[in-house]
Amino acid sequence: MSKVILSISMSVDGYVAGENITKETPMGEDGERLHDWLFAGKTDADVKISNDTFASTGAVITGWGTYSIAIHDAWGGETPFTSPAFVLCKQMPDQKDIVPGFTFVTDGIESALAQAKRAAGDKDIWVMGGANVAQQYLKAGLLDELHLNIAPVIFTKGRRLFENIGSEHISLEAIRNIHTPAADHIFYRVVK
Repeated sequence: MSKVILSISMSVDGYVAGENITKETPMGEDGERLHDWLFAGKTDADVKISNDTFASTGAVITGWGTYSIAIHDAWGGETPFTSPAFVLCKQMPDQKDIVPGFTFVTDGIESALAQAKRAAGDKDIWVMGGANVAQQYLKAGLLDELHLNIAPVIFTKGRRLFENIGSEHISLEAIRNIHTPAADHIFYRVVK
């Protein structure tokens, strides 16, 4: 049975991007350090986590900010995803801003999730990219698991993951913890 999983890299103090996000610095200032486990400092364990994630992915949900800055501008319009990707946005983008492989969803997180589930079949749906999108899915109780890749850095400024998620406690059950020099990978099941 497919699961809805938030997979995100973050600093020890809970930031998923540094401050001053631009197309030149799509992860904010020094934000690329959050992804050293995927690139610069990866170990065999990091590679296995990445490979397992992509192998189980049936669809991806991301936000407009991640799409427009990171994918469209910084990555030159090339999708990094091998599965259908759904972009939450307030309005349909101009034709010139559309990259093949993405479906734009303007009617909310539930609609994006329903479309992603149809596309994913029995594979997992991954919520990747964007603190705001992650916050919406957390607050709505639509996530089954959290996969947090915690980089050994403290940002003190930027975009925090656990803001704007409401005032109710969210209970988690630890599934697995993997330590590498580049990140602590902590996997939780959301207790419903």
